[in-house]
Amino acid sequence: MKKFLMTALAVIAAGFSTACMDTSNITYKPSAQKMPVHIRRVAVRPFTNKTPQFGLEEKVTLKVAEELLKNGEYTVSTEDSADGVIIGEIVNYILTPIQYDVNMVANVYKMNVIASVRFLDRSENRYLWEEPALQAVKIYSAAALPGGMTEEAAREELWETLAKNITLRTVEGFGSVSSISQKKLPPPEGTADGDTINRKQTISVPSDTGSDGNAGLKELDR
Repeated sequence: MKKFLMTALAVIAAGFSTACMDTSNITYKPSAQKMPVHIRRVAVRPFTNKTPQFGLEEKVTLKVAEELLKNGEYTVSTEDSADGVIIGEIVNYILTPIQYDVNMVANVYKMNVIASVRFLDRSENRYLWEEPALQAVKIYSAAALPGGMTEEAAREELWETLAKNITLRTVEGFGSVSSISQKKLPPPEGTADGDTINRKQTISVPSDTGSDGNAGLKELDR
């Protein structure tokens, strides 16, 4: 009996040791947190544009609506008949030369767009999720080079990437995409880096009044 117990303890100890050794191979993936069941119709409110680049908001708005239609999980509708609304703004648009030819003329560029997006539940008058810094990046060669493209063509591909990420966040829920760190956000034009990192942030929460999905929202410092 004593010998049997010693053997059993040895097997248990070996199994525990093996489990501890294998934990490094375990990948944590949070379960999807999808929309409430009453969210069936989704609208895309026209994006706002905080950059000096004209017309970006129209392109993004159309692309997001297009991707939602392709996905088919929710019916895309006007805001007054929607259960939920995607609300977004383009925070940064940065085009940076990253490679030059022998004459010091830029021939490769990096395009970086950051958008703040959130989802409004109209019936509850509250935001179900918020991504303050969704990022899309496109590196491309100048149009004069083989396989190169214009800035406008690069933008179109970037809008598609951003729209797919917003659709994925809406359909698949938390963990499907994520914002970049606030500390990595580039400063808005005309501000210092320190001002950007330390600027006051706000998040909207419902107050006791308001019934149209827009009114009755108040700001809290965080």
